Amino acid sequence: MLSLRVAARFLRKSRLQSLLIVLGIAVGIAVQVFVGSLIVSLQQTLLDQTIGSSPQVTVSGREGQPIDYTAALDEKMRADGRVKTVVPVRTLSGIYRGKSATAPLNVVGGALDQLDTIYDVSPRMVIGEARLAAGDVLVGREFADANGVQPGDTVVLVVPDGRALRLVVSGVFDLGSAVANERMAFVASETAADALHLGPQEYTAVQEQLDDPFTSQQVADRLRADPSFAALNVTEWQDQNQDLLNALKAQSSSSYMIQTFVLIAVALGIASTLAISAVQKTRQIGILKAMGMGNARAGLVFVWQAVTLGVVGAGLGVVMGLGMIALFNAARGQSQGSFPITAQAGFIAISFAVGVAVALLSAIVPSRRTSRVDPIEVIQSA
Repeated sequence: MLSLRVAARFLRKSRLQSLLIVLGIAVGIAVQVFVGSLIVSLQQTLLDQTIGSSPQVTVSGREGQPIDYTAALDEKMRADGRVKTVVPVRTLSGIYRGKSATAPLNVVGGALDQLDTIYDVSPRMVIGEARLAAGDVLVGREFADANGVQPGDTVVLVVPDGRALRLVVSGVFDLGSAVANERMAFVASETAADALHLGPQEYTAVQEQLDDPFTSQQVADRLRADPSFAALNVTEWQDQNQDLLNALKAQSSSSYMIQTFVLIAVALGIASTLAISAVQKTRQIGILKAMGMGNARAGLVFVWQAVTLGVVGAGLGVVMGLGMIALFNAARGQSQGSFPITAQAGFIAISFAVGVAVALLSAIVPSRRTSRVDPIEVIQSA
């Protein structure tokens, strides 16, 4: 491996130059790892806050008609491997009537253990008990604060048929969204059935949550194509959250643009440095070629330099990127509105490979220049 030994010698002879190239690659890859992980983590946080505790596909009756939720319908909805949970619910709009104020509430009725698989209510209790027996109601933090409601209090809820239900607040939750905390409430399934005059198998909607939220369109299309759902409405979150999707796409585009320009800058730096090195080492390369080294092996000298610099620089860049992520997570502490950055193993592996690839591509020009060196001319001009 003469080419490799020569490349190593050239790198040792130009230690400062080699160090600068390695640092240039490292900084570029570190920025890639940090920015990429930051954007992915931010998007995941936004998704968790907006749809993480809400249904991603919903099947409902048309014109407000209830769904006859049979075992056959349940089996068809659970048959899709992308579906994580299926929960039949009874939803209604109610009016909270207090002593001096009223407030609208979107009431969801269901079994608490099933509701937890979508809304994650029980782990989000801030006061009181996660309980939904008949006559119980769970309310959000903002609603409780605004109306002076505490666990154990009796509240009056006016339902669509005009009746006033008296319910006992069993607990107060925090879903991570002020709007949801102010407008949502949960009651037992039988309480909602009584308010809506529904039978034992009748529900206003069946809600699904998926392993991957971005497969909601395919899952919804599969249901729409099934004759059993022809008389039902099938909606999914992406159709109803176009603004959020556009924001996520804009974030991704900005991330890709930043990373592209960083890679271009790194590539230009490596290419220019290796090109200068090729000029500086022309005499040595000419002598080696006069001693029998072929054009291909002479060109490989700079390819090996690029591989060495790329591997070392990209490896150091990954370490620096992980260090930046650790510092960010340590500095954020308990700051309100902050979010943790999770290192993305797949993205880090791609960044490392891209760093090495960029270094290799940067060696094309000096490698071709070296292969055209005429040893006779070099020796005559020495």
